[in-house]
Amino acid sequence: MKIAIIDGYVDEPACFGVPPYISPYIRYIAGALVERGIGRDNISYFTIDGIRNSKKEDLALLGRADLVVILSGMTVPGKYLRSSPITLKEIEYLCRTAAGVKVIGGPIRLGYSSEGGMAASTLEMADENVFVARQDIEAFVHDIIAPGPCIGDPDNVEHRMRTVGEIGRWADKGAFIIRQHPDFPNIMCEMETYRGCGRDTHCSFCTEFFYGPSTYRSVEDVVAEAASLYKEGALYFRLGRQPDLFTYHAVDLGDSLPRPNPQALESLYSGIRKVAPGLEVLHMDNANPATIATYPDECSKIMKTILKYHTPGDVAAMGMESADPAVIRANNLKAMPDDVFEAVKLMNEIGSIRGENGLSHLLPGLNFVHGLAGETKKTFGLNYDFLKNILDDGLLLRRINIRQVMPFSGTPVAEQQLPLAKNRKMFLKYKEKVRKDIDLPMLKRVVPEGTVLKDVLCEVWGESSVGTFGRQLGSYPILVGISEKLPIGEFVDVRVTGHGFRSISATVVRE
Repeated sequence: MKIAIIDGYVDEPACFGVPPYISPYIRYIAGALVERGIGRDNISYFTIDGIRNSKKEDLALLGRADLVVILSGMTVPGKYLRSSPITLKEIEYLCRTAAGVKVIGGPIRLGYSSEGGMAASTLEMADENVFVARQDIEAFVHDIIAPGPCIGDPDNVEHRMRTVGEIGRWADKGAFIIRQHPDFPNIMCEMETYRGCGRDTHCSFCTEFFYGPSTYRSVEDVVAEAASLYKEGALYFRLGRQPDLFTYHAVDLGDSLPRPNPQALESLYSGIRKVAPGLEVLHMDNANPATIATYPDECSKIMKTILKYHTPGDVAAMGMESADPAVIRANNLKAMPDDVFEAVKLMNEIGSIRGENGLSHLLPGLNFVHGLAGETKKTFGLNYDFLKNILDDGLLLRRINIRQVMPFSGTPVAEQQLPLAKNRKMFLKYKEKVRKDIDLPMLKRVVPEGTVLKDVLCEVWGESSVGTFGRQLGSYPILVGISEKLPIGEFVDVRVTGHGFRSISATVVRE
């Protein structure tokens, strides 16, 4: 049997899989296939970018595959430097091209979305050999492989969620697939600690609650996965597949905010460092500001643990969503502005020290969502004033993400009368003001002119005065425009010479 896995990329509130990132789902799928008896040599991995640039003979491999698995789903779509997520037309084309059984899954099961557009509620294909995994694609792929091995009857396979025990095995068995990534070894391996939201009630727009209550992976399983990836040549890791790293194995107190467990994070980070001693990057992603504000002592211990074992340039993305109390209450958001401010302040106190790669060790990032119920003209002013207070107080933010809400069927926001359309002109004006008055001076503070940033990966060639665009590998890396044309894939050290709203210009540092 020949199996083809196509990575159409994922971007969720708690998971990122756009190059140079590779999502854990890819490894779970590969591991599930191996567990069912498919040989590694019979599993081929393609990115959608790679397929777009493929020769005809490469595309012919898809036509000969017995099973084609397409992973996709952008529930929080953004802008990407050099990769484009798969389109519906491309999915349809690939399904027509492939003769065997086709399975589509991932976050796309919730609907297909694009920046500024509404989410489709269903994904249907005319081909009778195309099957959409309505729950976890890795479990569906595992279950359709019958003894032999051979393809069973997909119509009789249950759509189900995988278990933490299964992905513990599959992540280990599927680690080999990273070697087939076009960017290998320069890829960021997104690793899951848990998924699902532990809150009693949920933010009106978020899709994470579709995964159910929090299901924690054991420390041993996550560390074993890191060891397997490291043995395959992985050097760049992010603990990104969870809604709030600070509540990994948290203690349930019977309310909506479980108490953080600092010892679990100490065991996790020290374990990863032990099995991957030569790693180049160890970063995190999401943090709930309400957790930090409610449990500052426990979270301070966790931050200090992170600084002890991680690598600098780390970013904790905090979902603030709005500084307007009316919007916060109407959409059951996580934290009031004062709570977020305290969380930002505490992380600055512990993490703002500059590291050897030129960046602060650990900084917060803030996410804002517009178009939510209760939003008025006043909302834009409150958001701006909050950010201005952060700036005026001398605090650091690594990034400010401002996006429009994407309503997915099954979330409360999908049933609401959204106000963004009438506020769109105001939204665009406000966004530009934030970029000019907040982002620019903040970026100058985070990476002052003259700062040396180490190990910037050259990714694409630019035009005119910018010869090359590159980034450091890590969480929310700063886009660097370099004034000369450099080999793609080369790492260079650069000196900051200027600032844009969300990017910097630099020159190469040569000895």
